[in-house]
Amino acid sequence: MIVTLAFVNGFQKTVSEKVFSFWGHIRVQHYQPNKSLVSEESPIAKNDTAEFILKKDPAIKQIQVFATKSAVLENKKEIEGILLKGVDNYYDSTQLKSFLQKGRWLKFNDSLYSKEILVSASIANELNIALNDTIHISFISSDEFKSSTRKLKVVGIYKTGIEEYDKLFAIGDIRLIRRINNWKDDQIGGYEIFLNDYYQMDTIASRLTNDLPSVWMASTIKEVYPNIFDWLNVQNVNRNVIFIVMSIVAIINLITCLLILVLERTRMIGILKAVGAKNMMIEKIFLFQASLITLAGVGIGFIIGVGLCLLQLYTGLLKLDESNYYVSVAPVQIIWWQVFAICVGTSIVCFLSLIIPTWIIKKIKPIKAIQFR
Repeated sequence: MIVTLAFVNGFQKTVSEKVFSFWGHIRVQHYQPNKSLVSEESPIAKNDTAEFILKKDPAIKQIQVFATKSAVLENKKEIEGILLKGVDNYYDSTQLKSFLQKGRWLKFNDSLYSKEILVSASIANELNIALNDTIHISFISSDEFKSSTRKLKVVGIYKTGIEEYDKLFAIGDIRLIRRINNWKDDQIGGYEIFLNDYYQMDTIASRLTNDLPSVWMASTIKEVYPNIFDWLNVQNVNRNVIFIVMSIVAIINLITCLLILVLERTRMIGILKAVGAKNMMIEKIFLFQASLITLAGVGIGFIIGVGLCLLQLYTGLLKLDESNYYVSVAPVQIIWWQVFAICVGTSIVCFLSLIIPTWIIKKIKPIKAIQFR
């Protein structure tokens, strides 16, 4: 149970943080009912009133602007369709920098727009792109069916391990997207919002939808990438199944153990009853012995369970296929109150189950028990 809980916690925390690092917890953008959430946005103007509403909310930790634009990357006659995520020089790159395998973050020194770009390791492999290569990026206008091509320098190669990001997104300057779309300097695709407690995503998104302008909408990242979070929720089902199975096995083993103890001491029970011992007193003797076995088992389980978790935490012995599990090493998160809750809860459940076999003691007759061999 301890190992299961630690691994489930680790998976959910690590994968969730990867998803949130790229897009935040909530996205605020123009209301587009008939359009995919992972697509180009209709522009909205940076609104001081709306930003004030966002910044004054104590649950909100940080807000950042973004915009996306469909494009085609070309390098050495190889092409790949991508979605360029545009950010500005105020963008907090701290979390995304942890995904950089090579190179550095963007610089925004150019007066028009930064002529630098970050691509994923997946896209770099597809197009044979190396660090510091100059690549062509082409944008196609959906209204005029005209293409516009720019040359950008690859200054960084990142890898999140999440296929939905790595095969689709490149990161560049939002001013380039404004220039291609003929947007004004104050127009953006939307805001990405980071919360202090991501468990409040649904509540805060609903509140923001009511408080912000009517043509805006607030969507949680769970709505944008439901498949990832559905997969994470499946881990809870697996955890619960393992907990139930382990509990049943533990209870059956303990009941069997106590039954054996009672049957092996049938003559002793008969003698104790013959000399005047009450059923309750004899039951307490067996419960005491069985409780010692229970506590010893829980103690040993605690040491082995926590030991295995710490071993994985500090050595990373268990490797995984990142393309399937979003992580290359099985993550572990030990939440100590949960560990102690498992130990205490297991002890209580097992102790209560031990009462069942002690009922046999009441049916044992002293004369027959003394004759028992």
